[in-house]
Amino acid sequence: MPPFDLVKLHKPLYSPSAKHPAIVEVPDLAFLMVDGRGDPNTSEAYHDALEALYGVAYELKFSLKKADAERDFKVAPLEGLWWTDAAAPTMADLQRDRDAWNWTMMIAVPDAVTAEEVAAATQAAARKRDLPAAPLLRLERLQEGLAVQIMHLGPYAEEAPTIQRLHEWVAAQGYELRGRHHEIYLGDPRRTEPERLKTVLRHPVREA
Repeated sequence: MPPFDLVKLHKPLYSPSAKHPAIVEVPDLAFLMVDGRGDPNTSEAYHDALEALYGVAYELKFSLKKADAERDFKVAPLEGLWWTDAAAPTMADLQRDRDAWNWTMMIAVPDAVTAEEVAAATQAAARKRDLPAAPLLRLERLQEGLAVQIMHLGPYAEEAPTIQRLHEWVAAQGYELRGRHHEIYLGDPRRTEPERLKTVLRHPVREA
């Protein structure tokens, strides 16, 4: 029996068009989450958050599979929620002051995963390697609902025009942004050329 695959189960959420934004209805999903602040390119806290998320996600996968092969799951892509303390920062503001970015980095897990199983996996992962952010990791459900999304192709540093196009489309279609900017990283920057990276850009919306 193949591992449970959240990406295949919710394929429309992970495969938007790169040409045109589209509205989607995002179901409530369970995530491993770690909060932080700072430039992801230089922040030690960001690096620690990713180490903890991946370490616990794989520990959880293997422990559940060992206990019951039918509960095996494929570790989902890294995702992130991004925002600042400013009420309405411009794209120029966001690109200029990355140290002011707040973020929640996260990895989706099957609905049946419990807080007790995550706690056990966190303890096991922390015994195997130094994970400074492990105590910050939590299991939480994210409720996004109605959202707009588009695929960005290329380096993360060149997302701004795609995000701007997404925001303009939202206004033109009679919606308004709410909640936090959401990114889903489908490519591994350690193994993929920047020009070939794929990132889902999503933002919750409501009718204006």
